[in-house]
Amino acid sequence: MPSVNRRQFLKYTSSMIALSALGSSSLYAQSGRKVGVALVGLGNYSESILAPALMAAKHCELKGIVTGTPRKVPKWQEKYGIADKNVYSYDTMHEAANNPDIDVMYIVTPTGVHMKYSLIAANAGKHVWCEKPMAMNVDQCQRIIDACNKNKVKLSIGYRMQHEPNTIRFGQYAASKPFGQMQSLYARAGYAGNGFPEDYWRMKKDMGGGAMYDMGVYPLNGVRYLSKMEPIAISATHDKSHPHIFKEVDETTYFTLEFANGMQADCGTSIVKSFNKARVECEKGWYELNPMSQYSGVKGLTSNGDTFAAISGMQQTLQMDNDALAIINDSPVLVPGIDGLRDIHVVEAAFKSAADNGKRILL
Repeated sequence: MPSVNRRQFLKYTSSMIALSALGSSSLYAQSGRKVGVALVGLGNYSESILAPALMAAKHCELKGIVTGTPRKVPKWQEKYGIADKNVYSYDTMHEAANNPDIDVMYIVTPTGVHMKYSLIAANAGKHVWCEKPMAMNVDQCQRIIDACNKNKVKLSIGYRMQHEPNTIRFGQYAASKPFGQMQSLYARAGYAGNGFPEDYWRMKKDMGGGAMYDMGVYPLNGVRYLSKMEPIAISATHDKSHPHIFKEVDETTYFTLEFANGMQADCGTSIVKSFNKARVECEKGWYELNPMSQYSGVKGLTSNGDTFAAISGMQQTLQMDNDALAIINDSPVLVPGIDGLRDIHVVEAAFKSAADNGKRILL
């Protein structure tokens, strides 16, 4: 394990041991109350995906909102029955510290401000669910982890695919090896397009725009999850097909991950090219997720003809229910902050490599 990750891991582990002494959250079990969630940021993902997913959840519910756009509030209140006292602006969200209706603040803002609002939530004594990618750099990730540990709240990163049944099934193949030893991996995640308006956050470097931050963490985290190994080196290049549009951020990035056993993963991400698949080649066959990271339709396929159908519900409902159960049972979350930090460590190395003509960077 790389030294930077070892230090972060030991720091995280020692904090988790301390948290385990807090005891179970019997309040939820005794009252039957669901975990109350406040969505921080009411953009498209919150409106079209997370809020509907919460309506189907068994263990958590939408209780509050945080927004910088007051005109959005009446629509959300009418649709979801959100009380006036559970509505906050970014400037007042710290006041949720005194609101027992809200147990979790789910950070769904642009990546560039994930740390800012995660820290406010943690310091308010609220559990933090932070969308991926976790933050802009390793230091920011560690600051989020430290704040959550200091305030004795749970931190979960929104890698919904680690809650998706077919992804979980193939992740278990790393140990069971039904097709023998892994030999190589392939992972791609991207969507077609021609960019966004120049002032949109996804086109801004300091806000976490571009392919690698937006979509690149899917193949990166997917490869780490499926292999159950950490990469030891990366080589990356940018493909510029729209340089007149993408002036600050990458539009397509290809990267190769190397592992200690000699295996490699061929990865790619784009916000102008459409591809979405993860495949594991083994000694005696292969298995793949196709697509690997879309909001629905994630199917599992194997070389022996097995097909595993996509779930009928929403992946985000599974994700949030699992994270809510971790709070109710005071158990470890499935995707802790250290997982998000490790991805950002690799993302930073990818940009360093691409800036130096694809130079191999040790992790």
